[in-house]
Amino acid sequence: MIDKKKFGAKIKTKRKEIRLTQREVSQLTGLSRNYISDLESGRYLPSVETLVSLAEPLKLDLNALLMTEIQVYECDNLEGHLNNQEATR
Repeated sequence: MIDKKKFGAKIKTKRKEIRLTQREVSQLTGLSRNYISDLESGRYLPSVETLVSLAEPLKLDLNALLMTEIQVYECDNLEGHLNNQEATR
């Protein structure tokens, strides 16, 4: 499963890199400032539609962002699977 806190931290880091406030991102995307804060703090995972609306103002490479999360998820699953196999030996 995707880690909401890490995912939110990536969005926050990207926003700060391009020197935008949450209010400015809110104005550019139509999302509320509170919702952006919730995303950044890891309370929620954004929908695909929300990611698309954030992509342009935050200069997000959605493919890279999502692939990183998928790879982490797959690595965690593989590690868990290997640990289970070792435990049953």
